[in-house]
Amino acid sequence: MSEKLFHEVLVDAIAYQDGSIVSKQIVKKSNGNITFFAFDKDESLTEHTSPFEAVVYMVDGEMEIKIGGNPCLVKAGEILIMPADIPHGLKAIVKSKMLLTMIK
Repeated sequence: MSEKLFHEVLVDAIAYQDGSIVSKQIVKKSNGNITFFAFDKDESLTEHTSPFEAVVYMVDGEMEIKIGGNPCLVKAGEILIMPADIPHGLKAIVKSKMLLTMIK
């Protein structure tokens, strides 16, 4: 599968919903999971912690992700690693889709 085709499949895998965050779990295993999210513009997840490392792949859009109070602007095609036990939160600057991989 070409990179462009893979990206198109991801973009189409979940639909945006006005004023909402939509999630679709793709893989759930004892050692981790992969979840796809679609955020409407300005939707956010409040700061929280996780005991597991996580990798965010921005499929579409742009988000501000704060890790330990430090803001990171993450755009489509970029990857961000969130360490375990460090507070993090995020806000969609525009409609955004991300693939979240949590590793236990």
